[in-house]
Amino acid sequence: MAAAGDPVPITIVIPALNEAGTLHATLAALQPLRRSGHEVIVVDGGSHDDSVNDSKPYADKVLHSRTGRAQQMQTGAAAARGRILWFLHADTLVPENAATAIIDALRDSGRAWGRFDIRFADTGILLGLVAGLANLRSRLSGIATGDQGIFVTRELFERVNGFPPIALMEDIALSRALKAGGRPACLHQQLTTSARRWQKHGVIRTIVLMWSLRFGYFLGVSPDTLARYYPAHRT
Repeated sequence: MAAAGDPVPITIVIPALNEAGTLHATLAALQPLRRSGHEVIVVDGGSHDDSVNDSKPYADKVLHSRTGRAQQMQTGAAAARGRILWFLHADTLVPENAATAIIDALRDSGRAWGRFDIRFADTGILLGLVAGLANLRSRLSGIATGDQGIFVTRELFERVNGFPPIALMEDIALSRALKAGGRPACLHQQLTTSARRWQKHGVIRTIVLMWSLRFGYFLGVSPDTLARYYPAHRT
C-alpha cells in the first residue's frame, strides 16, 4: 500500500447505503488491488446496518455523506489520492486484472475515461440478454451507466466538475460531460453485478421502468421527479 499522502494509481470509490449483505464480497475482491498500491474508499450515506463497521478493515477510508450516489461519490472523489478515479457499485465484483486493464486502456487509447462490460451474477437467458444489450448500447452511444464501473482521470473529472448534484441519472449526466472531451474506452472485461433488484421487482418490469426513466430524462424531466418512481430511492 502507498504511504499516507502519496499519490496512488487508482482510487476506487464505493457509495454504500445498507449494503452489509453484499459489500463484504465486493471489498474482499479489491484487497489484491490495495496490496498492489491502489486505494479503496467507501462512502456511507446513512446506513442503519453494519455497512460501516464491515467496511473498515477492508477500505483505506470510510467516509460519511448525505444520502444519494452523486453526493457520496463526489465526497469520495474529494478525498481520493488516485490519479485515476474508479466508481464502483457496492454489489459488484471485479475481475483480477481490472486495475491493469484500466491503466493499459487509458494509456494505449489516449482516452481519459472509460467503463467495463457487465454481466449479472444470475446466468438466466433474459438477464444475459439485458447485459449484452446494455454493453452494446453503451459501446454505440458512448454513454456509460454506474453499474459499468466508470473510471476517469482526476484531471478530466475535475475539469467537468464531477457528478452533478442530482437525485438520479448522475451517471448519464457525468457520461455526457465526459464524452464532450472524447469517447470512452469500452473494456470487454466484465464486472459481475448483482441481479437482486431485477429479481425483486421483475426483469420485464425493471426493463420498462429503466427505459422509461431514461426517456423521461432525455425529454428533460427533472431527476428529482424521476427519482419518485425509482424503487431504490423510495426505500
